Amino acid sequence: GEPKDEMMRVLQHIGPKLPQHKPHYLMGVGTPEDLVYGVAHGIDMFDCVMPTRNARNGWLFTQYGDVKIKNAFYKNDTAPLDADCACYTCRNFTRAYLHHLHKVGEILGARLNTIHNLHYYQVLMQGMRDAIEAGTFDAFKTEFAVKRAQINT
Repeated sequence: GEPKDEMMRVLQHIGPKLPQHKPHYLMGVGTPEDLVYGVAHGIDMFDCVMPTRNARNGWLFTQYGDVKIKNAFYKNDTAPLDADCACYTCRNFTRAYLHHLHKVGEILGARLNTIHNLHYYQVLMQGMRDAIEAGTFDAFKTEFAVKRAQINT
């Protein structure tokens, strides 16, 4: 892939020129921030392995920032991964348990992490669709950026 600044420059240039009545697809772009940026510049669809690959490697996306569950910081953390997330993983397992599963290489950890990351992406995309429909996408972008900056461990 191209450097991120080049991708952003291209999207800024082509976004206004894309036909409005056709879907716009961007392949291989996958961070939550890149998805929001892409949607803001006219992209409708994305295709990327990031949510599943990162999940297998203990990198979890939350609305409050990224959690690297392999870090010792989570060894005794009995909180859910994201208390505001309704996915199966967040409703049933603690950060400490997810940390343990990752550390011992248990396949269940990769599965639970994948369930969470895919759910996070589905909720993110639905939130953007809802904001566009309501005419509040600019406010959505601002709130998204503020929330995502809260944690990064």
